[in-house]
Amino acid sequence: MQTRKPFVRLAVSAVATLIGCLTWSATVAAQEVKARTLKFAFSLAEDHPLGQGAKKFADLVAEKSGGKMKVSIYANAVLGGDPQNLSAVRGGTLDFTSMATGLLAGIDKRFMVFDLPFLFNDAREAYAVSDGPVGQQLLDGLGAHGLVGLGIWDLGFRNMTNSKRPIANVQDFQGLKIRVIAAPVYIDMFKTLGANPVPMTFGEVYGALESKAIDGQDNPVGVIQSAKFAEVQKYLSLTRHIYTGMPFLMSKKTWDGMTPAERKIIQEAAAEAKSQERKISQAKEAVAIEDLKKLMQVNALTAQEVDGLRDAVKPVVDKFAGEIGPDVMQQVATELSALRAKR
Repeated sequence: MQTRKPFVRLAVSAVATLIGCLTWSATVAAQEVKARTLKFAFSLAEDHPLGQGAKKFADLVAEKSGGKMKVSIYANAVLGGDPQNLSAVRGGTLDFTSMATGLLAGIDKRFMVFDLPFLFNDAREAYAVSDGPVGQQLLDGLGAHGLVGLGIWDLGFRNMTNSKRPIANVQDFQGLKIRVIAAPVYIDMFKTLGANPVPMTFGEVYGALESKAIDGQDNPVGVIQSAKFAEVQKYLSLTRHIYTGMPFLMSKKTWDGMTPAERKIIQEAAAEAKSQERKISQAKEAVAIEDLKKLMQVNALTAQEVDGLRDAVKPVVDKFAGEIGPDVMQQVATELSALRAKR
């Protein structure tokens, strides 16, 4: 029995050492997480899937930091529209924002690849490209512009609303004054279809529709519902002409001032929130369409009608493919071909 005592003492000592190391590591980790209040502003409503994703992100950051890091949410463009939020994040006076990929084209033209008309057939394809090499390459490039890309969240496929008539073909677009995102792809696409595009921040759209300053706008059905556009629009046409991803952006100045432990919390929370936001967005789309049918005249396009619109905007795709660059275009084509071959 006496010969076992050294072994027991050694085991007890090892356990004590392990506990001490774990305690020391936990203490160091706790010291690396400072008390912070961070601001997350965006243009959409708080009950929109993106708003719900923002709430999930804030909850996860608080949970993972032991309550030390808090994220305050500012929805409905209360701190400014997307251009103001983007400028504030780049300047370090705002910590987080999220906006359509098209709005980042002014920083990096390659982001226009996500806005090419009729590029994606469904959300599965859009998510694969957003999360794949192309999406990561573009997000990584934002560092040179004062931003940290933390993933691409989901807004959905854009559809048309207007106060004049159902839209099913090129002729139906003729002469309509349509609010567009202030991005070259959108402006050229609607001009090509025969409409009069009017660049405008999202916060101005409802009032412009109500006053008849514009005839219509395009957005995913979740946005159309949460923004209450049915109150000022009669027709909803399910064109699904462009998929819109929403890059989740963080100020590089805020990021650079964080410890590795704090950065890990942000990255993990952002990844989990992105997954949750996408699930909410997908679930809400079908429900939103059914709800909007009670308030608006809704028409779905046939495959032949979609092909007609796709053919009409092909010159737009060709033009901007040249600006985006052959490398990115080839990467996207390769990824989509591989995905479609598996079906």
